[in-house]
Amino acid sequence: MQRVTISLDDDLAQAFDALVAQRGHANRSEAVRDLIRAELQLRDTAHAPQQPSVGCLSYVYDHHTHDLGERIVALHHQHHDLTVASQHVHLDHDHCLESVLLRGPAQALQAFADALCALRGVHHGQLNLIAVEVDTPGHAHPHGSAHATHHRHHKPVR
Repeated sequence: MQRVTISLDDDLAQAFDALVAQRGHANRSEAVRDLIRAELQLRDTAHAPQQPSVGCLSYVYDHHTHDLGERIVALHHQHHDLTVASQHVHLDHDHCLESVLLRGPAQALQAFADALCALRGVHHGQLNLIAVEVDTPGHAHPHGSAHATHHRHHKPVR
């Protein structure tokens, strides 16, 4: 492990300490490591558009917006190969929250998220993207029966 020393002005140090406490980090070092990892993750996915990735897209939309539900479903069908699972929650009489778990190349996940969040009536869209390493060609686990289930593992990068 390497030690890095930084200097912060008083206001920034106080704001950072509040963030450390809010997020429940044990100390500043843990918080700095998390911030660095997050920034490296952004850089990695921006500079490697084909990087295998997983992501969680969450968004709120007004289900009264004309044809929005149909446009969302059509977009999901156009990109069915990226979707692993989705969850739909009714927030009130007008708004729904959806969370969609995605897997695929970083650029494809970002393009899908951008297209969906750009639809009129969609609000608060956010994609959390995580670069992964995929074991190739994958392997099987017996799972307590005579038949093995073949699958791939997706290990987070860093």
